[in-house]
Amino acid sequence: MSVAEPRRIVLFRHAKADWPQVSDHERPLADRGRMDAAVAGRKLADTGIPFDLALCSTATRTRETWKLAVHELPHRPKTVYEERLYEASPGELIAVLNETPDDAQNVVLIGHNPGIQGLADILAGQAESDPRARMAAHGFHTAAFAVLSFDGSWKSLEPGVGTLLDYWAPTE
Repeated sequence: MSVAEPRRIVLFRHAKADWPQVSDHERPLADRGRMDAAVAGRKLADTGIPFDLALCSTATRTRETWKLAVHELPHRPKTVYEERLYEASPGELIAVLNETPDDAQNVVLIGHNPGIQGLADILAGQAESDPRARMAAHGFHTAAFAVLSFDGSWKSLEPGVGTLLDYWAPTE
């Protein structure tokens, strides 16, 4: 893959989780979350983005979200479960993305708020006005995702280099 081609990142927040008496890391999806994860997977498929790599937090709710969403995609990307994505700040998420091999053109990152929303805000130096307005109006709900693009290598990913192309949430 040429680094001259725009890269795409989809920042995907886990679906609605339940609150049983378990540690936060082990919280499973609620019934609504299971339904929303599958719908989000169909919406991800509708983007037409051929994902090369999925980076997923090791938390139960993110793994369950991805398992339900990926079944809706026409092509299953390589998935890496990454402990550093759990409770990660936007800066920590950028550090993980900076390690992405350059042969991965399109990446989906499945994680948690506030890091996911913060990263979308920080990366989007430019934005189509409609997606930015929808993201601002709705917040970054569970099972929502933002699609961003940027030019250059993964090592060059930093605040302000991206363009927010789209935003979708199950509440829309």
